Amino acid sequence: MFRHFYTISNVNFGEVNCAASPCFKIAKKLFSVVPDILMHYKEGKVANPWPNVDAMSGSLLHHYGVNEFDFYTVLFGVSRVMGFCAQNILAQGLGQPIIRPKSVTNKWVLERLKAKG
Repeated sequence: MFRHFYTISNVNFGEVNCAASPCFKIAKKLFSVVPDILMHYKEGKVANPWPNVDAMSGSLLHHYGVNEFDFYTVLFGVSRVMGFCAQNILAQGLGQPIIRPKSVTNKWVLERLKAKG
């Protein structure tokens, strides 16, 4: 039914902590109903009918009183940065090499794309 680990985590958290919340109930019902409807009525043309993790996170934030919707994107971004930082700290603790992405210009990218295409 739920295809994404974080979505399952949010649903489990919601069921334990705010199962009676109308917003959570609606989001959970939409997660279970809408993907099948999209697949049926779009004749399988929808590549990924499953909502992203932020849909369920939003219902949980609303339940806990974060009603300023302009802050949602910021909170979603901060949570991703925290996850990245935790992952990076763990990698360093395991002795994995530091990743230093190459800095390239738009011109460099365009040249590489033209060379491949």
